[in-house]
Amino acid sequence: MSTKHLENRPLHCSVLTISDTRTTDNDSGGKLIIDMLKHAGHIIEDYEIIKDEKLWIEEKVKSIATKKGLDVILLTGGTGIANRDVTIEAVKPLLDKEIPGFGELFRYLSFTEDIGTPAMLTRAIAGTYDHKAIFALPGSKGAITLALKKLIIPELAHVVYEIQKDIHNGM
Repeated sequence: MSTKHLENRPLHCSVLTISDTRTTDNDSGGKLIIDMLKHAGHIIEDYEIIKDEKLWIEEKVKSIATKKGLDVILLTGGTGIANRDVTIEAVKPLLDKEIPGFGELFRYLSFTEDIGTPAMLTRAIAGTYDHKAIFALPGSKGAITLALKKLIIPELAHVVYEIQKDIHNGM
């Protein structure tokens, strides 16, 4: 069975905002991700704000990943170096495969196009977990826009295709 058609479909996405202070009223970063994904033709299956607690993040990602038909999990917030920033500590151990090029390119683009040397402080990562693509992004709207516009949306269908092609080929 050909899997090429998998690259030409709307992807089913889940968005998690990691924050101790955001609410649905003031979560501009989570809403921006949703708007950009919808504009690109993708479907938002879930959206939730959860506290910056390692165990909560880990359990939520595991729970969301079990949803049939879900392709992508995007997290925003908690990727910096402050003591409360634990998104990476929660997500990285779950990854089946890390996509180091995402973080490298994101920091490079942030440095050259946006914020200069503070770009080195972000620990944004991407990878795979249970045949889903996972992206952990900073919480700022500028970082979200850069990541989605320059890296994630242009490559997302191909990333999901590569992650899921063995499933669809019966391997």
